[in-house]
Amino acid sequence: EVQLVESGGGLVQPGGSLRLSCTVSGYSPSSLAWFRQAPGKEREGVATIGRYGTTSYADSVKGRFTISRDYADGILQMNSLKPEDTAMYYCAARYLRDGSTSLAAADFPYWGQGTQVTVSS
Repeated sequence: EVQLVESGGGLVQPGGSLRLSCTVSGYSPSSLAWFRQAPGKEREGVATIGRYGTTSYADSVKGRFTISRDYADGILQMNSLKPEDTAMYYCAARYLRDGSTSLAAADFPYWGQGTQVTVSS
């Protein structure tokens, strides 16, 4: 059974940095993604990475967030954080023959429980 566990969230001041980790038990996914959901808002795709290292980012985080992989596990390095980045962050995985990427939540069947990120002074 595939299980995903996020860690690394917390409280940080605007302009600060956080590093989120996603520990995956089971086979290495063909692609991993990070999503976030703020209260009263829909879940949105933040960043995704495929099997061969292809990445894609939401426009709101380009140049500030970096997604990477360590075999099965995923990492999201977040720099220059803003108050609007405050949300619950989720790691998601999928297993396809190709290594294509996606930022659509419906494309991912496996999810972690989330880790809270709060950006506030």
